[in-house]
Amino acid sequence: MDRGNRTQGEQNLELFQSLIPPEEKLYVWCYDEDGRFIAANCPEETRDLLLQAFTIFGGTDHLKSYAKDTGRTTPLIVGSPVGMQWALSYETERKRRLLFVIGPVFYTQPVESDLRSVLSHFRTGWDSSAWVREFYRLLPGLPVMSYAVFIRYVILIHNTLTGLQLGLDALESVSAEGENKAAPGTARDRSKVYLAERAMLQMVREGDINYQSVLQNSILLSPGVPVRGRDPLRQIKTSITVFTTLVSRAAMEGGLSPEIAYSLGDSYIQSVENSMDSGELNALAHTMYHDFIYRVHHLHTSPDYSHAVQKCCDYITLSLGRKIRISDLASLVGYTEYYLTEKFKKETGMSVNNYIKNARVNRAKLLLESSDLSVGEIAAELAFNTVNYFIQCFKEVTGVTPAQYRKRLSFTGEEARS
Repeated sequence: MDRGNRTQGEQNLELFQSLIPPEEKLYVWCYDEDGRFIAANCPEETRDLLLQAFTIFGGTDHLKSYAKDTGRTTPLIVGSPVGMQWALSYETERKRRLLFVIGPVFYTQPVESDLRSVLSHFRTGWDSSAWVREFYRLLPGLPVMSYAVFIRYVILIHNTLTGLQLGLDALESVSAEGENKAAPGTARDRSKVYLAERAMLQMVREGDINYQSVLQNSILLSPGVPVRGRDPLRQIKTSITVFTTLVSRAAMEGGLSPEIAYSLGDSYIQSVENSMDSGELNALAHTMYHDFIYRVHHLHTSPDYSHAVQKCCDYITLSLGRKIRISDLASLVGYTEYYLTEKFKKETGMSVNNYIKNARVNRAKLLLESSDLSVGEIAAELAFNTVNYFIQCFKEVTGVTPAQYRKRLSFTGEEARS
């Protein structure tokens, strides 16, 4: 890029790049809105090959679509049949937006024999081409990093470019192959994985629409089904198929009819089998999970609640981590505070404040069951003013303190294993 004509976003990106450990090899590429390449921090000896890979695997088409979606404020993960991943971001400083591509990365070390198997079926003649031979030659030097690390870099770069303050849940393409946060080669803590999966399925049974943090926690703990095959897409498809099966069963336990649950699950599994793009698969897994939760949520919606009261209940469910004021709820539905409090109690059988307290305690129970967060951390996460107040509310609703509740769960689990 012309150093005399760099935008602030480009300067920020250069500064950020200097903070990335050299061993990460995280490359960033700049394009214009029409998908024309401008510049990159990638070494020249590999630049042309990776540019071609991005185009061959459909990245340029995704980039052009991303450029046209001017209302979008979040980054986008783009995958490929060989397991290479990129992320798309943008800079808003100019009238003509600059597009940035972050990557490519592999989430696990690629194996040449596996890639040969995929490419031989992907497009006739590739396996004997000079480009593919060069691609294989450069494989050992291509970046490999975990999903958890990659998305953190993506969000940091995106926020630097846009000035936004997005969190990890901003990525719409939620992966079913997220990596363990531990160092490579470290065994997963299966007890934590089990608890996270149990919480994730409980979200479905209850139709709990405030599921994002629970889903994200599970993604960061487990890479899915640990099956390795010759097709890099196969592990993702296997994981999503298993995930869909578990979610559909949980939805039936939550009240969704078997006819709907089985049919819906089969439809998603077929879509998974038909897909040849890991980015599309990640988004599909998120869509499936969201779909089942909202269907169960609809079933749990009381027919006796008015639209306004149900809207307040949903708002409370989605806002457990921040202070909820009756004035906010009243503004949400266009009522006076007095009218809303009377109407809410008449329809739900409890005051607004008691409803909020019960909702927070129910979420606290889930966190006690499915995480190793301390009582103080749970109190803070659920916006209780003090730890003592949290303990008081919890005991009022459940009859025991949070510590006693967790200890009882632990004891029950030990009995079940003996």
